Amino acid sequence: MRHLAPLVAVLLCTACASSTAPRSAPTSAGGPEPAAASAVADRGATVVDLTHPFDRDTIYWPTDTQGFVLETVSQGMTDKGYYYEAHRFAAAEHGGTHIDAPIHFAEGRWTVDEIPLERLIGPGVVVDVTAAAADNRDYLVGVADFERWEAAHGRLPDGAIVLLDTGYGRGWPDRAAVLGTALRGEQAIPELHFPGLDPAAARWLVEERSIAAVGLDTPSIDYGQSTLFESHRTLFAANVPAFENVAHLEALPADGFTVVALPMKIAGGSGGPLRIVAVME
Repeated sequence: MRHLAPLVAVLLCTACASSTAPRSAPTSAGGPEPAAASAVADRGATVVDLTHPFDRDTIYWPTDTQGFVLETVSQGMTDKGYYYEAHRFAAAEHGGTHIDAPIHFAEGRWTVDEIPLERLIGPGVVVDVTAAAADNRDYLVGVADFERWEAAHGRLPDGAIVLLDTGYGRGWPDRAAVLGTALRGEQAIPELHFPGLDPAAARWLVEERSIAAVGLDTPSIDYGQSTLFESHRTLFAANVPAFENVAHLEALPADGFTVVALPMKIAGGSGGPLRIVAVME
């Protein structure tokens, strides 16, 4: 895990916070620069937040009609003269920027709390298929896409977290732009059109390379029209977790960064909310 040494040095300095990304990732909204961001910058590193916020506009699978619910428990001045605010939230495991644990489609494989940190922190790469996917909402990221990436950048590193930039995350939180339909409920399922990972490419990643995880900017590793979810099944049978609805991939280079993807540690969970960042030295 030598690739983690620079990251550990930064994290030990102070808790990481989002900072200005090199291209189009969001910047903080005013106020003094956080101490963590300053410390990261002093070490020549940039932290890019790859997480969509969870709110009433968060995109969940169309059959989930509740979405993310935040209920105010207390908000205001107390009778003792100090301000106090607290909320409770409710949400499905699979929505917004989240993790799919292998148990989601593979019996007996890891639940969220069982995934080793070595599968959640590692060298990141971005495979950019935005041009091809722009003309085809049902685009499948194939072996040829990975071979082109390797021809330009070298073999995928062992333990890599492979992120697929289809361009469809740019439409967030517009459901029609991301999902291909604004419908909700079962009637939406036949209308889903967004890119995903070709099952043949999933097998190639598992059998020919040694990766830690796969992520992308769409709501599912399998493309919208999938009915058998073969890429899920192939990856998860090999205990390779997936990250879905990853944000701001356009802000990252093709390689040369570390991904930190820490989900809510739900005991026995098949998935859960994910806070994912990229650290660029």
